[in-house]
Amino acid sequence: MKISLSILSCDYSDVKGSLQNTFEAVDFIHLDVMDGVFVNNISFGPAFIASLRNLTKKPFDTHLMIQYPDKYIERFAEVGSQYITFHVEADCDIKSTIQKIKDCGCKAGISIKPTTPVENIKEYLPYVDMVLVMSVEPGFGSQPFMPIAIDKVKELKELKEKFNYNYLINIDGGINLKTMPLVKDYLDVAVSGSYICNADDPVEAAKKLKNI
Repeated sequence: MKISLSILSCDYSDVKGSLQNTFEAVDFIHLDVMDGVFVNNISFGPAFIASLRNLTKKPFDTHLMIQYPDKYIERFAEVGSQYITFHVEADCDIKSTIQKIKDCGCKAGISIKPTTPVENIKEYLPYVDMVLVMSVEPGFGSQPFMPIAIDKVKELKELKEKFNYNYLINIDGGINLKTMPLVKDYLDVAVSGSYICNADDPVEAAKKLKNI
């Protein structure tokens, strides 16, 4: 099991001081990019991600919660993203966006909201490197885990094994010591944000989550 740290709930006034040690305790850095259109919130863009690149060599999984992801792929690739994940519900041509991500030298991820069935991404599974299941409504941190996600990650694992697909199965939203046991058997990666960032000892919190 690999842990991806979402920095959405971090102290943005002192990212280096509050999180640099934690970066080294996790496997991925999960970067939630929001445009205020696809979701009702705005976060950060390529310049902020570029500044983080100097703090760690851990892989960046840039999660584009934006309406027109295909317009910004190059920018997020240029600032050091190893994975770029976008939503099937976004306004773009899915296959060409996947290819554009790969043409930029990144691994392509596709994400679904809690109410979107796995059926909606089945045709794209042979082409992606990661599938991100949202276990909260995208846009804000510190939301409670939605159990509807359990069957989705289970189905994705069954499809992966049946067809010998290569994607990583990832989940994002409300992941902590209580919810991780519900999904860990079906995952390759789990995103955790507020549980780690708000802990008294973020490094220890990340280690406990990884050891479940």
